[in-house]
Amino acid sequence: MKEQFQARMLRVHFGEGDKWQGKPLHEAIVAKCKEVGMAGAIVYRGIEGYGSSTRIRHARALSRDAPIMLSIIDSEEQIAKLIPHLDTMVEEGLIAMSHVEVIRYSKGSAGAQKFDIPIG
Repeated sequence: MKEQFQARMLRVHFGEGDKWQGKPLHEAIVAKCKEVGMAGAIVYRGIEGYGSSTRIRHARALSRDAPIMLSIIDSEEQIAKLIPHLDTMVEEGLIAMSHVEVIRYSKGSAGAQKFDIPIG
């Protein structure tokens, strides 16, 4: 089954060592996404990068300083629910938002997760 619809993509960039209430920030954000009912979230660990601090972060064998990117795709309304939480959780980082055209493939409607994302 193939579906196409418009949605909003949010990407949060920060460092692997960043924390929220003693927990790794990426884990805290994923938990918050689930709590507020986001369709899904994916965390990517980068090899190397830098941001506003201009400090280069590396993913090396013993390093816990890799760049992290968390990606979320959902409706405009759902993304808007998450932003106030991110405002308090992310101390240093970058959030990028964009409108996206989504193509979702699934094995059929039986048991498939339903996105409540309006088409068009």
